[in-house]
Amino acid sequence: MGYSGKASLARPRGWRLLLLTGLAVWALGAAGTSLAHPSAGQASTIQKGVASYYSDRFQGRTTASGEPFDQRELTAAHRSLPFGTKVLVTRRDNGRQVEVMINDRGPFVSGRVIDLSKSAARALGMLHRGTVPVQLSLAR
Repeated sequence: MGYSGKASLARPRGWRLLLLTGLAVWALGAAGTSLAHPSAGQASTIQKGVASYYSDRFQGRTTASGEPFDQRELTAAHRSLPFGTKVLVTRRDNGRQVEVMINDRGPFVSGRVIDLSKSAARALGMLHRGTVPVQLSLAR
C-alpha cells in the first residue's frame, strides 16, 4: 500500500464488500416495504403471535398517542406500527376477526405482539382466556 500520488482515485480496501452489503440492505428494505404495503390480491399478513388485552385499570389513562384510553373503542397497542394504522386481528384458533386502530405502544411482555382494548378482545371471544394466538394484517 504505497502512495501512488492519486489519492483522490484510491479506493479503500473492502469497497466491493461494502457495496454488496449496501445493495443487500437496500434489497431487503425494498422487500420489507412490499410486505408492509401489499398490492390488491396479495395476503397482507404482517405478524403472527399472541394477543392480550388491557386491564380495566388503564381506562381513561393517556396512551402513547396522547388519546385517553377507552376500553369501549376498538383500539390496540403495537410496538412499532404507526399510530392510526388499522389492523385486522384474526384469532388463529377459531377465525374470529376484529379491526382495530393502533393508538398506543406495547405490549411489553415477551412473546406478545398486540394488546387489545376490552371491546376488541370481546369481539375475538378471548375475555375468559386472556391470551390467544393471532395473525395481524393491514386492514384495507
